[in-house]
Amino acid sequence: MGTGSHHSNDDPRNADIQININGELFHRDQAKVSVFDSGFILGDGVWEGLRLHHGKLPFINQHMQRLYEGAKALDMEIGISKVELINRIFDTCQANDMQDNVHIRLMVSRGVKSTPYQDPRVTITPATIVIIPEYKMPSEDSLDKGLNLYTVYVRRGYPDVQDQKLNSHSKLNCIFGCIQATKAGADEALMLDPHGFVSTCNSTHFFIVRNGEVWTSTGDYCLSGITRSNIIKLCEENNIKVYQKNFTLSEVYGAEEAFVTGTFAGVTPVKSVDGRDIGEYPERQGKGEMVSRLQELYKNMIATDFG
Repeated sequence: MGTGSHHSNDDPRNADIQININGELFHRDQAKVSVFDSGFILGDGVWEGLRLHHGKLPFINQHMQRLYEGAKALDMEIGISKVELINRIFDTCQANDMQDNVHIRLMVSRGVKSTPYQDPRVTITPATIVIIPEYKMPSEDSLDKGLNLYTVYVRRGYPDVQDQKLNSHSKLNCIFGCIQATKAGADEALMLDPHGFVSTCNSTHFFIVRNGEVWTSTGDYCLSGITRSNIIKLCEENNIKVYQKNFTLSEVYGAEEAFVTGTFAGVTPVKSVDGRDIGEYPERQGKGEMVSRLQELYKNMIATDFG
């Protein structure tokens, strides 16, 4: 998932980064793709958000698995192996002399078309592979004080309309949610599934804490989040009761704690949902005991797990 509004992106070093396009490096001002590229014309492609942490790429194998599965679902050949792609990512970071606090957007489109038309058969080049590394730090204010969420009208839909488990370039569903939440003055959109149960956020995954238990959605209508799955794993390994289940907004409003997860920021507390303060102690700004514990567990996991 993306980093949303809860990161700092004012690092002056980003003005001179080099971006990798199909194995070649370009200064960010010169990094361009064709107006006939499938990603530009149709949003036809898949992507991943990665993190460079002390020279390593945490959970890179999980990210590669999701990327290549998404490409297969789109009947699209990436054209290079997972190992070659990982090496290209490392080479790009090395060319930028990057070691830590780096967010990487990896994008793969179907390639350049002979004419603006959706049929994949008019694609005339191999896949376009773009790697954009940038220095970014999670906002300390968000990590401590939490986010304000707003429930939007846009639903996470059925997989026969657009499969939400596919991390595709086509993100209009999420963008509509993001716009509505922003107009309402919130940091992120909370989105429901077609049945009215809580599903996920527009760029992160959503969890609540009730009676000392961690709840998240069934996952039926949201991306198969890597950080989400790692938090579930951490709960299971540390004797924290965790459930993937249906729950309603009323249960969210009455939760003891709430938080969101994403590749870059990890675990971020939620301060309020739809104007309701989460928890009995508003002065904690959403960061209760469970969120603090999971932040520490995830921090340790990041430091040791690079597969």
